[in-house]
Amino acid sequence: MNIIIGILIGVAAGTGVGLLIQNIILKNKTKKILKDAELEGENIKKGKVLQAKEKFLKLKQEHEKSVKDRERKLQSNEDRFRAKEKNLSQKIEESVRKEKDAQKLQTELAQRLSSIEVRNQELEKLQQKRVAELSKISGMSPDEAKNMMMEALKDEARTGAMAHIKEITDEAKMNANKEARKIVVQTIQRVATEQAIENAVSVFNIESDEVKGRIIGREGRNIRALEAATGVEIIVDDTPEAIILSCFDPVRREIARLSLHQLVTDGRIHPARIEEIVAKTKRSLEEEIAETGKRTCIDLGIHGLHPELTRMVGRMKYRSSYGQNLLQHSREVANMCAIMASELGLNVKLAKRAGLLHDIGKVPDEEPEVPHAILGMKLAEKHGEKPDVCNAIGAHHDEIEMSTLIAPIVQVCDAISGARPGARREIVESYIKRIKELENLALSYDGVSSAYAIQAGRELRVMVESEKVNDLKADELSFTISQRIQTEMTYPGQVKVTVIREKRSVNYAK
Repeated sequence: MNIIIGILIGVAAGTGVGLLIQNIILKNKTKKILKDAELEGENIKKGKVLQAKEKFLKLKQEHEKSVKDRERKLQSNEDRFRAKEKNLSQKIEESVRKEKDAQKLQTELAQRLSSIEVRNQELEKLQQKRVAELSKISGMSPDEAKNMMMEALKDEARTGAMAHIKEITDEAKMNANKEARKIVVQTIQRVATEQAIENAVSVFNIESDEVKGRIIGREGRNIRALEAATGVEIIVDDTPEAIILSCFDPVRREIARLSLHQLVTDGRIHPARIEEIVAKTKRSLEEEIAETGKRTCIDLGIHGLHPELTRMVGRMKYRSSYGQNLLQHSREVANMCAIMASELGLNVKLAKRAGLLHDIGKVPDEEPEVPHAILGMKLAEKHGEKPDVCNAIGAHHDEIEMSTLIAPIVQVCDAISGARPGARREIVESYIKRIKELENLALSYDGVSSAYAIQAGRELRVMVESEKVNDLKADELSFTISQRIQTEMTYPGQVKVTVIREKRSVNYAK
C-alpha cells in the first residue's frame, strides 16, 4: 500500500515538474515572438518613413520643375512682348520719319513746279520772238513753216516708228508665250473642273523622288524614248512622289502608265528596254480589251457577236463621248433599249444588241470622213449583224431613214443617256477631235511613221523614217505641216511642229 502511495506521489511530482518546465518554455517562446514582432514592426515603420521621404522628395522635385517651366514660359512671353514692343516703336518712328520726308518732298515739288511754270512763260515769250524773226527772214508764215516742218518730221518719225515697231514686235514675241500661259492658267483656274483633269491626265505614283532621275535618264534620253514610244507627254515636276501622264487618248495614257509600272518594278530603265516593255504592254492591253468586250457581252446576255466587234466593244472602255465614258454609255443604252422593247412587246435581244453597238463607229482609230453612225452601220454589216440592228445603228442620228421599230428606241435611249445633267461636255469632244485632226494631218505625208499631239495641242511631234526623209526634207516637212495647220485648221494660240528623224543601225551577234 505504501509502495502504491509512493508511486502516485512520484507520478504527481513528475507531472508537476513537467508542467513547470513546459510553462517556462512557453514563456520563453512568447518573449521571443514578441521581440521578433517588435523588430519587424520597427523595420516596417522605418520602410514607411523612407517611402514617405522619397515620395516627398519626388513631389518636391516635380513641383520645382513645374515652377521652373512656368518661369521659363513667363520669361519667353516677356521677351516676345518686349521684342514686339520694340518692333512697334521702330515702325512708329519710321512712319513718323516717312511722313516728315513726304511733307518735305511735297514742299520741294511745289517750289519746283512754280519755278518750272515761270521758266515756261519765259520760254514761250522767247519762242514767239524767234518765230516772228524766222518768219521775217524766210518770208513764210508760221503755218507754212509748221506744215513744212511737220512733213519733215513725218518722214523722220515714220523711220523711227518702224524701228520702234520692230523692237516692240521682237519683245512681244519674247514675252508672248509667257503672257499667253499666264492668261490660259488664269482662265483654267476660274473654270477648271475635276472631269476635265480626268479626261486628259493620269497620275503615276512612285515610292520616292529618286525614281524620277532614273525615269528621266542621262540627258533626258529615257523620258524622250518613253514619250516617242507611247505618244504621251510625261511631266516630271516638283510634285512629291508622283509623275503626271498627259494625253487626250486614254489608251495611250494606260499603256504609258502600265509600262512605267513595269519599268520601275524591274529597275532596268534604258531606251531599248523601254521600247520592249511598251510593245509588251500594248499586246497585253489588247488582250485586256478583248477580255473586257467578252465580259460586257456576257453581262448583257449578248451572244454570237463577231470577235472584231467584241474587241471594239472592249475598246469603248478607253473612249469617251462628249466627256462620257463610251462603254458605260453603251451599256446604259443597251439596258434601256431592252426595257423599252420589253414594254412594247418587241425583240428584247435585238434591241439590247443594237443599243450596245450604236456608237461602235466612234471606236476605230482611223476615222474616215463619214458620220460615226454610218461607219458603225457599215462595220455591223461587214461582220454579219442583222439588218434591223444595222438600220438602228445607222439611223440613231437620222443619217438614214428608220425602217424598223428598234431604230427609234435606240435613238430615244441614246438621247436619254446623254441628256442627264453632267453626262456630257461638248468642249472635250471638240478638243479631242481637233487633236486627232492634227495627228491625221501629219500622218498624211509620205515618210511619217507616227505623230503625237502633246501640250494640249500646242505641240505636234512628228516621227519620220530616216530612209525616206533626210535632214533637208525634215525641215521642209516641218514648214509645210505648220503652213497647212495655219491655213486649214482653227486653233487657239500657236502650234509648234517638231519633226524628229532618228537613224538606227541594229545587228545581232549569234
